[in-house]
Amino acid sequence: MEAGKRQKRVEGLEAIKDKALKMASQGNTAGDVRNFVTSARKELAFELPDEESFKKAVDATLKYKKSKK
Repeated sequence: MEAGKRQKRVEGLEAIKDKALKMASQGNTAGDVRNFVTSARKELAFELPDEESFKKAVDATLKYKKSKK
């Protein structure tokens, strides 16, 4: 992943963390905070995909499937 894209991803994750901490301090339930974090991370992944990690995951899956035959 290129440096600029990685920096934007880190900034996005920091913003998600800050919002989650704010939600928790305002008294939102743990489930609500977890749902927000999960949804926000998915949205971030669609906006700034990490193709290297995706390729590694695909390779690992294919290797696992091959070993099961």
